[in-house]
Amino acid sequence: QVQLVESGGGLVQSGGSLRLSCAASVRTFSSNVMGWFRQAPGKEREFVAAISGSGDSTGYADSVKGRFTISRDNAKGTVYLQMNSLKLEDTAVYYCAVRLGYGLGTLPYQYNYWGQGTQVTASS
Repeated sequence: QVQLVESGGGLVQSGGSLRLSCAASVRTFSSNVMGWFRQAPGKEREFVAAISGSGDSTGYADSVKGRFTISRDNAKGTVYLQMNSLKLEDTAVYYCAVRLGYGLGTLPYQYNYWGQGTQVTASS
């Protein structure tokens, strides 16, 4: 049974920072690509960042490059998303997901299991 639990969301002023965590109960965690996606009201779920099983390879959406950093601690079975310089348009529910296939995926259908999401709200 795969379980993903996100935490760390909240309300922050524009320009501020938050760090999201995703605790994963996945037997093969250190072998799996992990991703973060987000979904704003009325919009489709979009890719934010992904990281390889070893952590050596990462990928980011253009909208967050230079501001967000994805990382993982395989010993703890946890993936993180450090979000700096938050903007109003970063407001969304953020989801972590695990991909059982190969390669960093950027599309939701490429991921097999999802967390319940955590709300991030950037205010002016």
